[in-house]
Amino acid sequence: MKKTTRMFPLLLSVALTLTGCIAPAPAPTPSASPTAVPMPTPTPTPTPTPTPTADPLAGMSLDERVGQLFMVGTSLGSPNPTTLSAVTDSHVGGIFLHGRSDAGVDATARLVSAFTAANGQGAPRLWVSTDQEGGDVQVLTGPGFDGTPSALDQGSLDDGALRADAARWGAQLAKAGVNMNLAPVADIVTSPDTAPGNPPIGALDREYGYDEATVAAKAGAFAQGMRDGGVLPTLKHFPGLGHVGGNTDTTAGVTDQFVTADGPDVGVYRTIVPQGPTLVMMSTAVYAKIDPGAPAAFSPQVVTGVLREQVGFDGVITTDDLSAAQQVQAWSPADRATLAIDAGVDLLLVSADPSVFPEMYRAVLSKAQADAGFAQKVDTAARRIVRAKRSL
Repeated sequence: MKKTTRMFPLLLSVALTLTGCIAPAPAPTPSASPTAVPMPTPTPTPTPTPTPTADPLAGMSLDERVGQLFMVGTSLGSPNPTTLSAVTDSHVGGIFLHGRSDAGVDATARLVSAFTAANGQGAPRLWVSTDQEGGDVQVLTGPGFDGTPSALDQGSLDDGALRADAARWGAQLAKAGVNMNLAPVADIVTSPDTAPGNPPIGALDREYGYDEATVAAKAGAFAQGMRDGGVLPTLKHFPGLGHVGGNTDTTAGVTDQFVTADGPDVGVYRTIVPQGPTLVMMSTAVYAKIDPGAPAAFSPQVVTGVLREQVGFDGVITTDDLSAAQQVQAWSPADRATLAIDAGVDLLLVSADPSVFPEMYRAVLSKAQADAGFAQKVDTAARRIVRAKRSL
């Protein structure tokens, strides 16, 4: 159409030259412009008001919130009365299966059911945990549980095979009613030569390897396998327990002179924590190059400054055992509990000696009633725990 329009004046000029002047036809009278029809004004669609997310603590009393901050140990032969009472009367949010049992999956499930039945109707689900690392640290054995190799042996597997094995081990735990494993160990031991001189990790073959990349890959594969099997993993012992010369369970005054906030021991966590839901367990050793003034579990500089702010971990932080560990005996049970919450910890592990739980519980409850700032920390921790339970 555009080519025809351009050619028309030229053809007309030629025609006039050949035939003489021809009077032009009168120009057409333009018709009146049509009356514009107004367009209807569109009715704006109202922006939907987002439904507010319900506060997971709504309807929970302060004593119920405080109870969520504890994980209390029980023997494996029968329910520990103090622990059962803690669940029934103090709304404790988790139990830990302590000791050694070769009774198998079904017997363990029966033990666990006594506690889950005691958990109040409508209360957040009960966390049921144990230490099922493998090797020398395997609480549950017997029918239905595989024998689990040590972390050092697990480290010889390729990542896919380790994840598949851990998924199978996790499914066995889940069948027994266990929904949290206080594993894997994410500590770096300096070398095979120094391992025997590192009582808590290297001497027990609990390390996956001797460098950041290996430990992150293998501990990460184990953690993912646990998730695949329906069990929440726990990375431990932040910021690293692979270089100390004493075991915090049996020795006081354990101090690390090696780990730094930006070193490879902390780097393992930077790699693993974004990979999926997990807890992180705080060591109770003192870290001279980060905060020489307090055990890591009582140190805001380590818990909040390094793990929360530098590593960026926003999940649940738990302590190592605060009941019988020699490293913390210089503090009263009440102080152990309140110092950890003040530092930014969420979950207090009272695994080996549940008899100290009542004192710890009363101390946290009393301080929350008297100190608004501390009460806010209790609420923050309880909210994080309840959300983590709902996401499982």
